[in-house]
Amino acid sequence: MALWEGRFKKELDAKTNDFNSSISFDNRLYKQDILGSIAHTKMLAKQKIISKDDANSIVEELLKILNELENNILKIDFEAEDIHMFIESELTKRLGSIGKKLHTARSRNDQVSLDIRMYLKEEINNVIILLKKLINVIIEKAEENLDTVMPGYTHLQRAQPITFAHHLMAYVEMFLRDISRLEDTFKRTNILPLGNCALAGTTYNIDREYVKEELNFDDITKNSLDGVSDRDFVIEFAFDISVIMMHLSRFSEEIILWCSWEFKFIELDDSFATGSSIMPQKKNPDITELVRGKTGRTYGNLMNLLTMMKGLPLAYNKDMQEDKESIFDSIDTVKMCLDTLLPMVKTFKVNKENMKNAALKGFINATDCADYLVRKGIPFREAYKITGEIIAYCIENNKNLENLTINEYKQKNCNFDEDIYNSIDLINCVVNRNIEGGPSPIQVKKHIEIVKTRLKKEKI
Repeated sequence: MALWEGRFKKELDAKTNDFNSSISFDNRLYKQDILGSIAHTKMLAKQKIISKDDANSIVEELLKILNELENNILKIDFEAEDIHMFIESELTKRLGSIGKKLHTARSRNDQVSLDIRMYLKEEINNVIILLKKLINVIIEKAEENLDTVMPGYTHLQRAQPITFAHHLMAYVEMFLRDISRLEDTFKRTNILPLGNCALAGTTYNIDREYVKEELNFDDITKNSLDGVSDRDFVIEFAFDISVIMMHLSRFSEEIILWCSWEFKFIELDDSFATGSSIMPQKKNPDITELVRGKTGRTYGNLMNLLTMMKGLPLAYNKDMQEDKESIFDSIDTVKMCLDTLLPMVKTFKVNKENMKNAALKGFINATDCADYLVRKGIPFREAYKITGEIIAYCIENNKNLENLTINEYKQKNCNFDEDIYNSIDLINCVVNRNIEGGPSPIQVKKHIEIVKTRLKKEKI
């Protein structure tokens, strides 16, 4: 039975009905739909729009339906148009005319918006929890590698010495920004749309503030047209997920590089790598490659949502049914990627010696050599030129800055003295970058403590 029967003389064409149906994907909203309906029913009784006895019967039966669905006693009928119609029809089947009173002062337009907001609020918090778990795992690895010197890169070329801890904590900052974005999106998601009805509210004396409190929303929508047609919060969440996936993809790319024989900075645990069907020596970082690949689908979902909304007149349009599959897929994807990466990062081994050996090559202490001359009173640009000439000399003579003799240094500039070796020592190069935000172990340790304190203060 269609909810709109009465106006139409013919049943909906079967193929059209399938095309119109959304229950194949919106069935996951059953809990939110029932809880929203319970709050709505209580409000109707409070406002004397329906009797308390009828409201009690409806609430009691809705709770039974919820329990039966969660315990797999009641099966969802996928012939229904959507989850909202299924639950209302099931209620009416059990309560008769009393069940038909549930939809008083409500439309599917504000009902759908309510359900998706409730669902996304929960999922935003779930993603935040997973991000925090990943941050804690990365922090553990950073604390184990405060003194692990490695090359820092620009253009994928060895640039300056840093520590592995400092490198890892860069990703912590990315994920903290992701959490901040999610928290901000949560604020705009946590607005109650129920009461807007189809587009123009209702003539019933409803109490939207009561429903707001019942369902733990922060505020109510202020314009009924906007309230039923707004999907900004869905798009925001999809964007947040896209950025998270971009960060996970960058992290995955580095892990893939670090696992290669050309780097060999880390080794994945056997539980989180795969082999080859033909090459017995292979150990492939497939998990990170999949994370990198799945990032694209979240971008596609975001573009789908933006494109879907771009030309819609107010208020509700059926196009907006397309919001769910996109956001559901993005949510499922990011949660799966975070869940899979967590144990992989926790168990990979760090090859500290390989990192140190890589740092010894590529003249990554060249800037420190130039800075040494600056401290001797030479202008930076001149010091830069002198150091460049020294590097060229080293390359021609197969040497590095550490094994040049002091006479060779003095041939380039008389200001060099024995203390140059202390200035270009890799450990000292890192330790001396002791500014806030810098790679020195002292600063990285402070950074870790700041993050730990912040995470403890967070509510979620």
